[in-house]
Amino acid sequence: MSRTFLVSRTDAIGDVVLTLPVAGRLKQLYPGCRVLLLGRTYTQAVADACPWLDGFLNLDELLQLPAAGQVAALRATAADTILHVFPHKTIARLARQAGIRHRVGTRSRWFHWLTCNHLVALSRRHSPLHEAQLNLQLLQVLKTSAALSLPEVAQLVRLRPAVALRPALQELLAVRQPGQLNIILHPRSRGSAREWGLAHFGQLARLLHQAGHRVFITGTAAEGEELREWLQEHQPYLTADLTGQLPLPEFLAFIGAADGLVAGSTGPLHLAAALGRHALGLYPPIRPMHPGRWAPLGPLAEYAVFDRPDCQDCRQQPAACTCIKALAAAEVAGRILAWQPLILSS
Repeated sequence: MSRTFLVSRTDAIGDVVLTLPVAGRLKQLYPGCRVLLLGRTYTQAVADACPWLDGFLNLDELLQLPAAGQVAALRATAADTILHVFPHKTIARLARQAGIRHRVGTRSRWFHWLTCNHLVALSRRHSPLHEAQLNLQLLQVLKTSAALSLPEVAQLVRLRPAVALRPALQELLAVRQPGQLNIILHPRSRGSAREWGLAHFGQLARLLHQAGHRVFITGTAAEGEELREWLQEHQPYLTADLTGQLPLPEFLAFIGAADGLVAGSTGPLHLAAALGRHALGLYPPIRPMHPGRWAPLGPLAEYAVFDRPDCQDCRQQPAACTCIKALAAAEVAGRILAWQPLILSS
């Protein structure tokens, strides 16, 4: 009888991407098993694009049901194991009430002691491991799962767009001169990461334009409003402003069709890496935000970080983080231009 695993990760897009190795590892350990993701509405497109996942349970819809319906919905998944990768007190309680046989959580959450029957000693705060490796530690209870190196984990971070890119966007990317690159810049982070700053992204757009390449700006509709003056100021260097125009399924397809993406430690950066595109992340050296913990994982993923190991100067004033702003636009542009021969030869 094949097993069914329910992986609970109910936070942001980047966090979900770095949880995909859990699903991939389960497929390796239990061929033929079913793996479902329990997540928020805005991450469903990630689940749909992951080859390791067989289904998605929407937390936002689940919580709209009456109490008995919530338990019934969890029971209907036929899951024999739930992995609480992101602790959530309500889900932990529902999983116990639904009679899921194996309920795996961390020892550090008091409610897991009441709701889980497999507890894992896992401390993220001071660990030297990458977030994706920390997520995999929940599989310790399966006994058959040996620890994986980071390169092995990176091979399990994989996405494929689930929808086709609309013809107008296909044409927008295709209308370019020989040798030109289509580069996505994602300036904002919605508060999830230290930001490089609009001045730097503006310099980078200008440098890429002067080098003959094409620049696309992405972000949410709200971010587009915030960027309106900046977008107008830098319009001569931009091929297109796509803020607010790409729902997540199509955003995945657009990233997959472009040549590369530059961003801070955000969901789009991790999406690009998982899609196998060039992905350049811009990071501060401060723990736990440093690339040792949150670097993008993928065959063409890389990062830039100012060489000031575990700097403490910016803890009190995150918005004024001097370390990430010390990354020069010329340096970042040089890293992107180094992609050109690799892309043209592929």
